[in-house]
Amino acid sequence: MKRIFLIPVLAAAVFAAAPQTTFAKEKTVMVGGAPMYPTKNIVQNAVNSKDHTTLVAAVKAAGLVETLEGPGPFTVFAPTNEAFNMLPKGAVDNLLKPENKSKLTAVLTYHVVAGRMSAKDLMDKVKAGNGMAMLKTVQGEDLTVMWKDKSLWIKDAKGGVAKITIKDVNQSNGVIHVIDHVLMP
Repeated sequence: MKRIFLIPVLAAAVFAAAPQTTFAKEKTVMVGGAPMYPTKNIVQNAVNSKDHTTLVAAVKAAGLVETLEGPGPFTVFAPTNEAFNMLPKGAVDNLLKPENKSKLTAVLTYHVVAGRMSAKDLMDKVKAGNGMAMLKTVQGEDLTVMWKDKSLWIKDAKGGVAKITIKDVNQSNGVIHVIDHVLMP
């Protein structure tokens, strides 16, 4: 009888003494049908989202892969394929041409803010700004963050707005907030 009781105790002792391998499930957010792992960087995660294939192609065409794989941290407002499809016909194809690399880079870096800003951080800035907050983009111009209809919205320099549809997609080098429109500098 004592042997039966000792087996679970011995097993527990062996596992407790063994080197620990982390199998704990990372807190992930599903984006575009794929889990976004907080231990992976922005590019490593984005390439798996079927909703961001246009954005990934644009990042590659602009030569920004290495930057977005870097240490950051970055806050990225990531437009979906559907958002890119709302642009005038031919606009995306035109931006992807090698001769338009500087324009493409400007549009993409307009979606990036230096630092890691969670939805709570954005909301705190909006509250402190009496309903609006200005964010300086990596491109150099400002975005306006607003609270409307129980959601965070981003307004671009041309007056266009994008709703944050998926917030706080944490990455090893920042955070992504998925948006439903392309922002234009």
